[in-house]
Amino acid sequence: MKLAHRLRHQLERNGFEVCSRLADRLGMRARPVRLFFIYISFFSLGFGFAVYLVLAFWLRLKDLIYTKRTSVFDL
Repeated sequence: MKLAHRLRHQLERNGFEVCSRLADRLGMRARPVRLFFIYISFFSLGFGFAVYLVLAFWLRLKDLIYTKRTSVFDL
């Protein structure tokens, strides 16, 4: 039971970041975006999950390329 709780906590902490960032980009709340991915996963038999993974990969690459620098001397 403890393993399942840790796994759920890890997924909630890291897995929902894609939906949150996409909702911020679209100017809406994260809950409807999460529900969209859940519904599209059920209706298309995993296509929504594949889109979710592509978006997660794309956001990760974007974070690696565009780093936020706090000052000019961080170059």
